Amino acid sequence: MSNNPDEIRRDIEHTRGRLSDDVNTLTETVRPSNVARRQAGKVADAASGLKEKVMGTADDLTSSGGSAVSSVADAPGAVTQKARRRTEGNPLAAGLIALGAGWLVGSMLPASEKEKQAAVALKDKAQPLLDEAKSVAQDTASDLREPAKQAAQSVADTAIEAKDSVTEQGLSSADEVKHQAQSSAQTVRSASE
Repeated sequence: MSNNPDEIRRDIEHTRGRLSDDVNTLTETVRPSNVARRQAGKVADAASGLKEKVMGTADDLTSSGGSAVSSVADAPGAVTQKARRRTEGNPLAAGLIALGAGWLVGSMLPASEKEKQAAVALKDKAQPLLDEAKSVAQDTASDLREPAKQAAQSVADTAIEAKDSVTEQGLSSADEVKHQAQSSAQTVRSASE
């Protein structure tokens, strides 16, 4: 170490800069959002590895399904390639695409006899609940009619009382102004005589 004050100051500033960088790096490392992002990445990597072990890679899927797809038409093959590129490394997107495809296929199939019977049975079971809900709504409406009438009457009575009070105060004030005017006129007459 040097005894030169300028060199000591430079060393201190250099050390301060390194410490500041280290503290910033440490802060970024332990920030909860960054920790969560790293953990999510680890989980995603593990899930992807497990998926590849179970289902094979996207290239394996393409090669095994490629011959079947190419026999149908070239356009579906292009769609498959595009979907594979967009979902590669994104299991959520792949799941959503599979869900959408299943939903589309399911909506195109006619309802089976069992599905029709289940829908009728469900409708029959729901009917008592609908009837009960209607009954409760009607009872509630009838229970609220009388309190609503009373509240409306109370508001009307209060408005009438307020009108009467304002009228009475107006008349009283008018009488007072009239008396003061007469008194002032009398005072003016007396002073002019």
